[in-house]
Amino acid sequence: MKLHYHILDVFTDKPFTGNGLAVVLGADNLTDEQMQSIAREFNLSETIFCQRPDDATHTAKVRIFMPQGELPFAGHPTIGTAVLLATLKYKTGCSFETDILLEERAGLVPVRVSRIGGVPRAILTAPKLPKKASKAPAPSRIAHAVGLEENEIGFTCHVPAVIDAGSPILFVPVAGLNALARAKVIEPHWSAVLGEASTFAAYMYTAHGSSSFRARLYAPAEGIAEDPATGMAAAALPGQIHLCEKLGDGQHRWNIAQGVEMGRPSSLTAEAEIRNGLIEVVRVGGQAIGIGQGILEF
Repeated sequence: MKLHYHILDVFTDKPFTGNGLAVVLGADNLTDEQMQSIAREFNLSETIFCQRPDDATHTAKVRIFMPQGELPFAGHPTIGTAVLLATLKYKTGCSFETDILLEERAGLVPVRVSRIGGVPRAILTAPKLPKKASKAPAPSRIAHAVGLEENEIGFTCHVPAVIDAGSPILFVPVAGLNALARAKVIEPHWSAVLGEASTFAAYMYTAHGSSSFRARLYAPAEGIAEDPATGMAAAALPGQIHLCEKLGDGQHRWNIAQGVEMGRPSSLTAEAEIRNGLIEVVRVGGQAIGIGQGILEF
């Protein structure tokens, strides 16, 4: 079997930064086991497999795998794949704006992709709205799990919570960039805390200017020691912010920097539309750049 693949760096406009992604095309005949094996072989935070859509009016059906498991939805594979499929349709250097529709296990994900004289940018509309999931562990337990003091967990009105926008994530606000830089996985406390929260990942974040955050995400049990950019967490972040801040009706937008501490700086945007006190739409945006391609043969 021969399959074409592309490697992109996502949520960045510079090679070798952002979050690396492998996109495998023509993956209709692969088994689940083969897709998981290929994802382990690439050993990136996610590998995405493009198949023929169930609905011919859609662009593609996709499956998303981490090195140790499948995800129903993830932001950086969605953004990267939409950019790739859009750019394959247009000549190099040609400006465009187009819509991509991806069938994901979490639902249909629309993505608007544009290139106006530079690196393409994509904005996805999240297939599921963020909601509070299981109860978060106590701050003292979280502090032991991430190597911080209890008084460093939380800032202003932000407190830990488990938010689900496709998969549940433990959100851990921390008190400043210094605390964020020192945060690390401490076992066995880490596994105990994630088990209590019924999740596979923790997203640590702190305020970094007006409407901006700096973040880190760890999911070591899934083969991701640290993720340079996490679109699914960015899609859930408006739910965490609304839970803590009680946002007013209207449109809200935030900038998120991630991957800085690990030398893979990434830039994401998250948007939310709120009506009658409820989040009705969430969008996540960012750029992506291709850095290579090849053929899988097995």
